[in-house]
Amino acid sequence: MSLAWDYPPDRYHGTDGEVSAWLRRGSEPPELRFRSGGTCEYLATGDRTEQRFGLYRWTFGDDESGPDPHFHRSISEQFYVLSGEVRLFDGRDWVTARSGDFLYVPEGGVHGFRGGGGASMLLMFAPGGPREDYFETLARGEQMSEEQRDAFMTRHDTYWV
Repeated sequence: MSLAWDYPPDRYHGTDGEVSAWLRRGSEPPELRFRSGGTCEYLATGDRTEQRFGLYRWTFGDDESGPDPHFHRSISEQFYVLSGEVRLFDGRDWVTARSGDFLYVPEGGVHGFRGGGGASMLLMFAPGGPREDYFETLARGEQMSEEQRDAFMTRHDTYWV
């Protein structure tokens, strides 16, 4: 049986394996708390995964929040709803996603998300860019001029449509 694709090149060249796993306990507090009451937990940041991916648990506050439609040029983004309802923009329409629903957005794909009522989802970026500065700056609510905001968004591979 022939596969349509091959595995990537080996990254580990040892013969016995190694002790290299790490665990983030569910009891650890979220790294970010937003003014909306939402939180963001850094499950696996790009610097921890050698830039392979970044994985975050996003929990919304009571009121609806989330970014308008946008796209990324260098990273894909994935959404997996854990609980509640999250509205996801799939490039055509806003759709309501519920527990177990998954949305994949390749590089250049227009998307957005909105949630409230304590809904939660996993948010993954691949490769694992440094999204933490993006989240932390927005959480602080820093005032920026239009030029500063444009430069910030460009630095974080975020382009509004």
